[in-house]
Amino acid sequence: MAVHNAAGREIVYKVAYHGPGMCGKTTNLRFIYNTLPGRQVGNFLVLDTAVERTLFYDFLPVVIPLEDGYKVRFHLYTVPGQAYYDASRKLVLKGVDGVVFVADSRSDRMQENEDSLGMLKRDLGEVGLDYAKVPLIMQYNKRDLPDPIPMETLDEKLNDRRVRSLGAVARDGVGVFETFSAVADLVTGRS
Repeated sequence: MAVHNAAGREIVYKVAYHGPGMCGKTTNLRFIYNTLPGRQVGNFLVLDTAVERTLFYDFLPVVIPLEDGYKVRFHLYTVPGQAYYDASRKLVLKGVDGVVFVADSRSDRMQENEDSLGMLKRDLGEVGLDYAKVPLIMQYNKRDLPDPIPMETLDEKLNDRRVRSLGAVARDGVGVFETFSAVADLVTGRS
């Protein structure tokens, strides 16, 4: 639910990156943070465990100035992929304007992708949002690994809404900004 601040001349959108553990959600945000000029990004809050898994969530504010003096601010969050962080995921999803579902393209991760998508559907419903209506982009990450699951198979198994899907190698920045741009266009109504 976008927040319009007329006095501050800005509109704030909340976008969550969702997917199984270790699929590349935090890597997407790190790449955006490390690539955009400092005036466009705020502090990147990362809460990792000792094994580099997101403990609660990651948060990255991104600001895009508009010609009319307004600014569009995107609050980008990741959700922890592990099933036992149920409450944290729901907290992040509450009031979300758009979702990027990041799937892991490794052939042995399909079940985890499907389980995570099921959690997304359930969690959105539990915070009062309809999965069928929330702006959604599918990102199929780790396309550079040997023998990735074909994009067509990922679409068949995961993309029941037939939304836009993009391949990515988040570690190298491939597809990261295309994904962010696609979800930004959806939540702002430009597509």
